[in-house]
Amino acid sequence: MFRWRLPQAVCVLSACVCLVLAYEEDFEVNYADTYYNEITDGETPEPTPSPAPCNSPDLTKWDKIFSMLENSQMRENMLLQYADDIIKVEMGSLRGEMLRFVAQYGGSCGVAVETAGRRMALQLEGRVRETLERLKSREQTFAAAGNSVGNSKHLEAMLQQLLSAAQTQTSRLTKLETSCFSSPGAGMSMNTKAGSQLPEGGGVQLREQEVTSQEVALDGVLAALQETRVELGEVLRSSRQRYLPAGCEMALLFPMRSRRIYTSVIPDVPLSVSSFTVCMWVKPTTVSNKTVLFSYGNRRNPYEIQLLLSQTSALFTIGGEAHLVEALSVVNPGGTSEWIHLCGAWSSEQGLASLWAAGKKVASTPGVAEGHVLPDGGSLQLGQERNGCCSPSPSSGSGVAGFEGGFDPKMAFAGKMTGVNMWDRVLSEEEISQVALQEGQGCKKRGNMVAWGVTEMVPHGGAQLIN
Repeated sequence: MFRWRLPQAVCVLSACVCLVLAYEEDFEVNYADTYYNEITDGETPEPTPSPAPCNSPDLTKWDKIFSMLENSQMRENMLLQYADDIIKVEMGSLRGEMLRFVAQYGGSCGVAVETAGRRMALQLEGRVRETLERLKSREQTFAAAGNSVGNSKHLEAMLQQLLSAAQTQTSRLTKLETSCFSSPGAGMSMNTKAGSQLPEGGGVQLREQEVTSQEVALDGVLAALQETRVELGEVLRSSRQRYLPAGCEMALLFPMRSRRIYTSVIPDVPLSVSSFTVCMWVKPTTVSNKTVLFSYGNRRNPYEIQLLLSQTSALFTIGGEAHLVEALSVVNPGGTSEWIHLCGAWSSEQGLASLWAAGKKVASTPGVAEGHVLPDGGSLQLGQERNGCCSPSPSSGSGVAGFEGGFDPKMAFAGKMTGVNMWDRVLSEEEISQVALQEGQGCKKRGNMVAWGVTEMVPHGGAQLIN
């Protein structure tokens, strides 16, 4: 048994040795082979990049905007809080100083301050009430005439606001005076206590500061009242622009310069007179070297009566252009946005011709057409003059020869006109001043030769009557 096992063991051992020798040869051959992964001296190895550490993502544009808004909101809140604290502290100190001032000087200047404040408030309130009553009466007049009252209601609302503001100022002044003068003992004790803590020099300086602060407060009240007065003046001026003057209920509108735009007047009586007065309200859009307002004449003499505007002057002629009365600085340069009242008066006995503007005599010339009598049978027109040079136009539609053909567009009037009246006598100075009152009822004082609202007036072309 042993004999058979021993050869077997020898065979197994020899087989193992052969296998080991075979593997060693393979390994030697493999290690002996040359591979291309060797690093030569001329090559520099590249560093192996290492992974970057984890960073937080970048903020977007919206994130930055939101953060800026949050920072600005925080700063705004801080500033508001700081301003609120400053105002509270300053108001508290100001109130204390005013109480001490009133307690110390109330007997000497408090009554004067109270009287002045109440007087200003009462004057302001009285003016506003007067303006409201005037506007209400005018609104009732225009409503009866069928005029629109939209502007009047708007203006009345504005004046109501001004009136409420004036009443509020009055109530505030009253409350301030009542609170200051109701407890003089407390104020005196407060002033005494404050004075006991300060030296003599500090007390004088404090009193000077109190007087200065009181003057500043009074200056502020005065400035506010002056601003209110300016606003009231602007409101009154705007109301005068919107409404017709002197209680007139209608006006003639001349929209532009044209030889076809005029108004013919048919007098109630013949114009063969030796004295007269003609008055009217005008609101020109623009004024040229010669702008005709009122013109009367016949074919022999087209310039018997003329009332004209020339740039800033007013002209008045009788019996021809040689007899001229001129008043300077009557119209604003380039036209005007306000109503102007003009009157021309003439008497044949002494040849005295006078020109009136806004109820005042602005020019007077003696020896103008002395002994002259106006001829009858002429034509009277507003806004144009007839020079009698031309034959009637086929398309004029006028029955008077040369009535339209003699018109010059350069002399035409553009604007509004109202209150045209003519008397056969020279009005007195008092009568003219009453007619020229813009807030009066001058339109109700009508002439006996030409009466506004009664005498027939025929608009031509684009001229029209408006309310």
